[in-house]
Parts: sequence; C-alpha cells; structure tokens
Amino acid sequence: MKLLQWRPIRAKNKKLWFSSIPQQNPNPIHSPLFDNLAQLCHQKDLQKAMGVMNVIEDHHLRADPITYSSLIKLCIENRAVNEGRRIHRHLSDDDRPPKLFLSNSLLSMYVKFNLFEDARHLFDEMPERNVVSWTTLISALVHLDSREEAIDHLIAMLREGVRPNMYTFSSVLRACQTLRMLWSIHCCIIKCGLELDVFVRSSLIDVYSKYGDLEYGYQVFDEMATRDLVVWNSIIGGFAQSGDGYKALELFIGMKKAGFLANQSTLTSALRACTGIVTLEMGRQVHVHVLKYDRDLILNNALLDMYCKCGSLAEANAVFQRMKERDVISWSTMISGLAQNGRSIEALRLFESMKAAGPKPNYITMVGVLFACSHAGLVEDGWYYFNSMAKLFGIEPGREHYGCMVDLLGRAGKLEEALNFIDSMGFQPDCVIWRTLLGACRVHRNSCIAVHAAKEILKLEPEDEGTYILLSNIYADSRRWNDVEQVRKAMRDQGVRKEPGRSWMEVGKKAHVFIVGDFSHPEMDCIIKELNRLIGRITDVGYVPDVKFVLHDLEREQKEESLRYHSEKLAIAFGMMNSMHGKPIRIMKNLRICGDCHAFAKLTTKVENKTIIIRDPVRFHHFQDGICSCGDYW
Repeated sequence: MKLLQWRPIRAKNKKLWFSSIPQQNPNPIHSPLFDNLAQLCHQKDLQKAMGVMNVIEDHHLRADPITYSSLIKLCIENRAVNEGRRIHRHLSDDDRPPKLFLSNSLLSMYVKFNLFEDARHLFDEMPERNVVSWTTLISALVHLDSREEAIDHLIAMLREGVRPNMYTFSSVLRACQTLRMLWSIHCCIIKCGLELDVFVRSSLIDVYSKYGDLEYGYQVFDEMATRDLVVWNSIIGGFAQSGDGYKALELFIGMKKAGFLANQSTLTSALRACTGIVTLEMGRQVHVHVLKYDRDLILNNALLDMYCKCGSLAEANAVFQRMKERDVISWSTMISGLAQNGRSIEALRLFESMKAAGPKPNYITMVGVLFACSHAGLVEDGWYYFNSMAKLFGIEPGREHYGCMVDLLGRAGKLEEALNFIDSMGFQPDCVIWRTLLGACRVHRNSCIAVHAAKEILKLEPEDEGTYILLSNIYADSRRWNDVEQVRKAMRDQGVRKEPGRSWMEVGKKAHVFIVGDFSHPEMDCIIKELNRLIGRITDVGYVPDVKFVLHDLEREQKEESLRYHSEKLAIAFGMMNSMHGKPIRIMKNLRICGDCHAFAKLTTKVENKTIIIRDPVRFHHFQDGICSCGDYW
C-alpha cells in the first residue's frame, strides 16, 4: 500500500480578512462559517460541508476541534477517503498540532479505511500519544495479522509509561502466537489490575480455548465473582469448539440455572456441542430455544446441521422446508446430510433443485455431491460432476473432491483406475487419499495395491495405527497368516496398538459404552441374555455368522464366539432392553461396521419390528424392516 506523502504547508501571508484581530491569534473570535459547518455535519451533508471547508482554508481559518471531530466522523460514515486526507492536511497546515483527540480520530479514520501505512505514519508523527492512540494502532496491527509488531507496540507502550486498558488487552490477546506468550500477557493483565474486568476475562477465555488450554480458560471463568452473558458464551463456545460437547452442554444448563437467557451465540455453540457428541435429545431441547429466533439464518443452519449429523432426516427436512431464507450453506448442509444418511439419489435431486433456485454451488456443495455419488456407486454421474465443476461453477477441484473420486472408483472396484487417477493428480496425495484407496482394497481383497498404498501412508505417517490394522486385515482376508504376523511384529516394534471397536449410545441422559470383549457393564448378564435371544430369533430366519470377518487363524466355533460379542451387537441388545416403543435405537461407533454386524442389525429390525440407526466414522446406516439405507454398499 502506497504511503501517503504530505508536508505541512505554511501560509505565506497570514493577514486575515478580519483585520482587527491581532496577528498572534490567527482565528477570529467567531465566524458564521463555523456554525454553518457544524450544522452541515449534523445534517450529514458532506458535500456542502467540504464546500465550507474550502472557504475556511482560503481564509486560513481554524474551526473548533469539536466541529472537526464531527467532520471526520462524517467522512468515516461516507467512506470519503480523499476528504478525510484533506482534513488531515488542513489540520497540519500551521505550527499548532491538532488536539490529541483529533489526532486519535484521524488515526481511527485511517484504520477504518484500511489505510494502515497512513495510520502508522500519523502515529509516528504524533507529538503526544495516549492509551487510545496505542490501542487503535495495536488493534489495526492485529487485524493485519502483524502479531509480532502488535506485541512490540504493547512493550513500547508500557515503556512510555502508558497504562493499557481493557480494550488494549482484548486486542493484543488475539496477537498471542504461543501459550507461553499468552501466559506473559496474562501476567501483564494481573500487574495492571485488570484481571477482574469482565471484558478482559472473556477475551482470555476465548484465547485459551483457541489454543486448546481449556483448563486455564475454565479456571479464569471459575474465579469470576460476577459473570455476564458474554463470558458464558465464551466458555461454552470454547468447549464446543474444542470437541468437549458434554462440558459445553453442562455449562449451557448452568447458565440457564443462573438466570441468563440464551442468545444466538449461545444457541449456536450449544447446537455445535450436540452435533459433536451426537446427542439428539439435547439438540431437540436446544431447538425449543431457537424458535424465538425463527428467522436467524445462522441458527437455522446450525439446527439443520445438528439434525443431519444426528441422523434425524425427518426433523432436518422439516427445518429446511420451514426456513424463510436459505443460503448456499443451507443447501449444502442438506445435500451432505442426505448423502451421509444413505439418501444419495435424493441428495442429487436436491442439488438440481438448488441450481434451479438460484444459489451458486460452492466448494463444500460439490464435496457433498461427489460423496453422494461415491456412496451410491454412481460412477458416470461422479465423473460428470467432477469434470464440470470448473466449467459450470468456477470451482477448481481440491483434495476433498479428488478424495471423493478415489472413494467412488475404489468402492466400484475400479482399483487400477483409482491408482492411475491418484498418479495423475497435480499435487502429492496425502494420507487421507491413500487410506481411502487402502480401505477399498480391503473391501475388494486386492493385497497388491493395498501394500503399495500402505507403504505410501507409512512414508508420511510411520506410526499410523489404522494403516497397520487395515493391512493386517487384508492379509487375514487372504489367509496370509505369515504376513499378518509380520505386520503385527512391525506394530510392536513401532509401539502401535490397535484401537478396540467401541460403540456407545445415550439412555436416560447417560452414555453407555461397549467395547469388544469387555464385559464390565453393570447390566452385562442381562445384555448377554438378550443378545442370545436375538441371535436365536434371527437364526430362525436364516442368519449364519459370517466368520470371514474374524481376522484370526481360529477354528470356526472360536470365530463364531468372537463375532458374538462385537460392540455393535452388545449395544443393540442393550438398546432393545431400554428403548421406548416406536423410538429408534441410536448407536455411535468409532470404527467401520463389519459385515456380520451389518447382517445382524438388518435381521434384528426384521424380526423385532424396530428401527436401528448406527453412525460409523463416515456415514449413517438406517436399518428398518430388514433393509439398510446404504443398500449394502458401504
């Protein structure tokens, strides 16, 4: 940005048109021009006000500081850059520097005009600077992302003996780049006696949350004698963003008990927390509070996202249809939600409706569209949408889009084509793309390409646990037990441990966790009894344990026994014992559901007339009447 260059212009002839006024006072006692200028500023007529300024300049007059302050504010309101610079030059045209508050107004004007070099130049020439001057410049530097310079200015400010205020610290806290720096600023806040200021504490909580140090953030919150809504929003938002949805919701409930009414910011964080831990019932309770902000687009989008990611498409669709206004985020969220819940064809139909309605698809929209194609085996449609992104919508394909295409080709069994596609990309593939291909190799039992993909992953992440597990499983599928043992030895050498399969569900506002082979649940005897009952019933309609999903060299009876206690089956049995009539069983899982558990869930819904919804790391499986929404294509 070009630095504004100006020099004070000295009047050669200071003889004024009021000849009776002594020379040492270059202003008349009063001029009607000043009243006229003040009135025009009040009327917000900038053009006429600048016309009066021309007359004042021609006669080398100087209005009062309050009038100039009003004129500067009028320039800011009208984004009148040139007029603002003229006022600055006018105020610099004689030996008397402008009042400090006028210099601060000019400084603020340049910052708001994004003329940061001009702001720096003015700041450096100011003969006097107060806390407002320093804070304005520090805030501008933070906005520019010049964090080190902002910290340097704070140090210089302290050395000049200027005491920072709450606004200074709230700005400079955002410039902290490390926890160590944050701790230093925190100490400075305490030394300045501002540690009890609500505004400063709210900023501290925000920054501690940003760096993932919620222990310190919560300590700052917990020590507060009085709290306002801003502070509550900061701590709730911090936990929600960090992924600790349970703590965020606990604080949300605490805030309501303390008598505070939730606003849009609170509710957005609460919905994010519900989405993160997939707690539909709590999400519905938050929805009640959202009703009074019915026309708030951001809140409605958060609500829509929550219902989609909690697997409640009926409620998501109801929110979507009721929205008075929809933007590209609304459409993209619903498209992705349909795709993740096994409604790929509906997702693509909605995409066509979106194009007809007018919103232009963005990067995220196309990720959802390609995800829908990959999870429905729509190879030709996927190629069409991928190849037309740049031409039709001006969207250059990114890593996520390439990843969806690898997933599409891999799921369809086109592994060689997927490998060639990866080689043709204009950038180096990351671990996500190689893992996608490796997962497809597991499904289609292609150990040759799997080994290649695994080696590429381990080059990038030598201790990646998932790669070892998938490669071991692929060898086990092919009954290559020596290779399985070599992989497990490599895992031991690297100190890598397999993450056990884990399923969990919420019953009575309490999370119940089930781990394969773990019988520590207090109701385990009843759960096993119910599980045996279910296995007996589905065996009568044709269930046979699919032992190929047991990845050990065991006898068949041992394999069947191993399958029996997979975490999904334990969770389903517990759900059958505790779910209300007409309500689906909702289960979350940390790993991809195995084929035998998939068959078990389908047949259980058929014989028990019960809906089961299982969410794995990638998608939802909606089981009903012996059918899964994925169409057995997952």
